[in-house]
Parts: sequence; structure tokens; C-alpha cells
Amino acid sequence: QVQLVESGGGLVQAGGSLRLSCAASGRSFSRDAMAWFRQAPGQEREFVAAISWSGITTYYADSMKGRFTISRDNAKNTVYLQMNSLKPEDTAVYYCAARILGVPTMRRLDYDYWGQGTQVTVSS
Repeated sequence: QVQLVESGGGLVQAGGSLRLSCAASGRSFSRDAMAWFRQAPGQEREFVAAISWSGITTYYADSMKGRFTISRDNAKNTVYLQMNSLKPEDTAVYYCAARILGVPTMRRLDYDYWGQGTQVTVSS
């Protein structure tokens, strides 16, 4: 059974940092694009960051550039999201997603597998 399991969320003060992890199981994702999305209450799920299978190509939403860094360790079948300088508006459930044998995109509908999400809460 293919699974993506996020971890690392929690409560942090504004200006703080968190590192999210997404561990994949059930198949190797080493040739797949991976991404992070987030969804705040009452809002649509929005793109955060994406990374190619090699890790060479990355994309970020404009509001995350310079603050968030996506990376991956294919040997561990894991993708990470380092979040720095967190703001209250970053509060959301963060989801990991995989696009099978594809290039990274910012479109939610392009992704084939999703995790259950991890809550990130940033207090002011």
C-alpha cells in the first residue's frame, strides 16, 4: 500500500522555524516529483513548493520564497520542507504529494498521491 506520512508540524511562535518531513512507503518515489501544499481553514489547498526527482529543480510559491526550502533524500524515500521566519498566516495543514514519473508543477490536480497532512500553527 502506497503511503505518504507527514510529520514535524506543531505550534511555533512567529519568527520561528519548523522542519516538516514526508516519508513515503509502498513504492520508491526516487523518480517522482514531490511537492508540499497547504490548506488553511475555509480556504482552498494551495501550492507551497515542489522538487524534481533529482532535487535539481525546485519551485516555490511567491510568499514562501526565501523562507521555505524543499529538499529530498531519495535513499530514505523522504522529502523535507524547512520553514523559517514563520508568520501567523502560515498556519495551515501541510500536505505532501507525489507526481508519478512527472515533472514538478504547482497544480494540485497533477499529483497522484497525498498524505494525510500535518498541522502547523504559528502564534503571533
